[in-house]
Amino acid sequence: MKQPEKKYLKDYKAPSYFIDTVDLHVEIFNDFTTVKSLMKVCRNKEIADSNTPFLLDGKDLEIISLVMDESLLSGDIYQVEDEVLTLFKVPDTFTLEINTKIQPHKNTSLEGLYVADNIFLTQCEAEGFRRITYFSDRPDVMSKYRVRIVADRKKCPILLSNGNLIGEGELKNGRHFVLWEDPFKKPCYLFALVAGDFACIESSYKTISGRYITLKFYVDKADRDKCDHAIESLKKAMKWDEEVFGLEYDLDLYMIVSTHVFNAGAMENKGLNVFNSKYVLAKKETATDLDFQQIEGVIAHEYFHNWTGNRVTLSSWFQLSLKEGLTVFRDQEFSSDIGSRAIKRISDVRVLRASQFAEDAGPMAHSVRPESYIEMNNFYTATVYNKGAEVIRMIHTLIGGEDFRKGMALYFERFDGKAVTTEDFVKAMEDAANIDLSLFCLWYCQAGTPKITFKRTYDQDNQTYTMIFIQEIPDTHGQKNKKQMLMPVKLGLIDKKGNDMPLKLYGDSDKKTVKTESIVQLKQFTETFVFTGIYEEPVPSVFRGFSAPVIVNVDYTDEELMFLMANDSDDFNRWDAGQQFFLKTILLLVQDICDGKSLYLDEGFICAFRKTLLNKKLDKALITAVLTIPTETEIGDRMDVIDVDGIHMAREFMLNEIAEKLKTDFESVVEENRSEGIYRIDPLSIAQRKLKNLAISYLSRVKNENAGGFVYEEFQKAKNMTDEISALSILLNMESLFGNRAVDMFYDKWQNDTLVLNKWFSVQAASNRFGVLKKVKELTMHPRFSIKNPNKVISLIGMFCQGNPWRFHQKNGE
Repeated sequence: MKQPEKKYLKDYKAPSYFIDTVDLHVEIFNDFTTVKSLMKVCRNKEIADSNTPFLLDGKDLEIISLVMDESLLSGDIYQVEDEVLTLFKVPDTFTLEINTKIQPHKNTSLEGLYVADNIFLTQCEAEGFRRITYFSDRPDVMSKYRVRIVADRKKCPILLSNGNLIGEGELKNGRHFVLWEDPFKKPCYLFALVAGDFACIESSYKTISGRYITLKFYVDKADRDKCDHAIESLKKAMKWDEEVFGLEYDLDLYMIVSTHVFNAGAMENKGLNVFNSKYVLAKKETATDLDFQQIEGVIAHEYFHNWTGNRVTLSSWFQLSLKEGLTVFRDQEFSSDIGSRAIKRISDVRVLRASQFAEDAGPMAHSVRPESYIEMNNFYTATVYNKGAEVIRMIHTLIGGEDFRKGMALYFERFDGKAVTTEDFVKAMEDAANIDLSLFCLWYCQAGTPKITFKRTYDQDNQTYTMIFIQEIPDTHGQKNKKQMLMPVKLGLIDKKGNDMPLKLYGDSDKKTVKTESIVQLKQFTETFVFTGIYEEPVPSVFRGFSAPVIVNVDYTDEELMFLMANDSDDFNRWDAGQQFFLKTILLLVQDICDGKSLYLDEGFICAFRKTLLNKKLDKALITAVLTIPTETEIGDRMDVIDVDGIHMAREFMLNEIAEKLKTDFESVVEENRSEGIYRIDPLSIAQRKLKNLAISYLSRVKNENAGGFVYEEFQKAKNMTDEISALSILLNMESLFGNRAVDMFYDKWQNDTLVLNKWFSVQAASNRFGVLKKVKELTMHPRFSIKNPNKVISLIGMFCQGNPWRFHQKNGE
């Protein structure tokens, strides 16, 4: 077995040979598949000469024959060793035909070509194409592909690959063929092949230039009634990309394959996306509000890759965030524009803080652009995706939306059809905005989450307000003594009436209209900003909209946090003030538990909570977000040593106290937000359900005999999956017999719907009730659970490990 070998960014070299075209002939049989690859190859004369061998990657391949320029090669011309095929003394240009045999039925790696539930699927990112045929399996080798697929018509009536269908026909013995051609060069990681039996749902989209694009969704036949939302989401994404970035789809056909057995969320293969069915299938009876929103976001994400990742791709896998971080930013902006920008921002930051901040703080810390890797699949992380998106967002904030769009246009103009680097992207932004971002590039190579200490002083006599920012970048594995980072700070100052104050920086001679929000730049470890004309001591609102992915330490008093929670004009900071207030309170409760003190929740806390709950001026989705207590994982991230039991006890005490003190208010909220009409997935309806179900979760904690019966009644009369699964989840966190009854009812009702059954597994794994570990073990033996099905594993085991920290980290170690 080949020993793992560390690869370094500093060692990157352009390919010695380019492969201009690839003709693939794939023959699928019952027990094996043959792949004939005909390549046109040319030497990269800038770095290679006649003595440079041609190296191709291959894994688990059986060579049938090798033919160069129509001559069969003998063993002394090539060698196969350590998963590399080496050809010696090759011409400047030549054709190479490689015939191989593979066994997709035995391929359990879920990379390359494999079989799952009688469907042939490919997954070639990052390095899976080498399991299909010998090839230069790297993203900077871009080729045009023509693919012929042959299979038994009964077993595989649908045969798909990238590009446009240019031929099909019948063959002997019940077999048939198709011929696909992709007119655009692409790296092999974007190659796709799907063979199986599907229903096809077809639609079309008219582009901004008047072209008609055929849209085809291939799904299990039982799921053909669940594609409408995904189709409309795709059309929204195509229209948004045209309007915002001027990017039009380039092929005549766009295909999506949905399957329950795909290992990833989705894959952006050129013109043929393969999706996990949970991100395609939805109908109002079986999908939750969150399902609909996630489908919309993931459909958009994979579509946006058509330009940011496919048309312009990566020079090496070290540059992964160039496509993923940029495309995450694009899908975040899309979701913000068609929904609530504030709620989307809050949701994205919660994910970042829960996943990426923890990654940065532990042994897995790595930079957005890694310096080295052994196994590339280990770098599909929150740092590359989510922090990568935040880095793009900071550029957007620094140069403004108009210049950012100019930078994107320049980026595509320069690099369409090429494999590039993060430096190439940043340079396009610099040139478009006429700005120096050299210091900013440290965000790509320095790991760790910067910590910002903020200090402030007010001079009443001179009416000046001084703001001091001190940045610290903690040491991480292999990186110490880091340099200061360039970051934008969006801020405002709020007067005692809750109004944003006019801002003017000391020394700023700009006579333009005075703004009430400012963006300043931190470039040094310590930066000082003085604002003039400040008529009274304000409450500062800093890093508005989470303008930089940092941890901010501000010495806010409880009164200031409550004031911001009630008055900040920036919705994100209003939410964040509430979260800081809750975290501060919970951490004090944890300390009281450690010290053996009685627990107490200040009346001012309850009043602030109640004021927000009953605020009729606020968006209901924002109220729900502000009043959602930080998770146990988020609380643990604020502790040097995580007290698992203490956090759980403190958080439960807080939730129970709020429930008891505001029982009447929660009852009113539930009644005010009931909807007897038809189920809608518009923002207002979603917000109503969120707030109602939050109130129900609090009422379930009130100490009375009717609590379980009340929630069970909500479960029984639920008319949509959002309300039904919410009530079931609440019941499973109560020590009530109603929970067991509801679990059985839910299973009986939905056992034949795969996606809904995954929710059934998840809510049980997330339960805080005693004995949940035993229950999870039992469910792994359930006839509807399969360890070979990724969705089942994620729903049950993944939820228990990642979504139930108190029960997962039991003191007894079990």
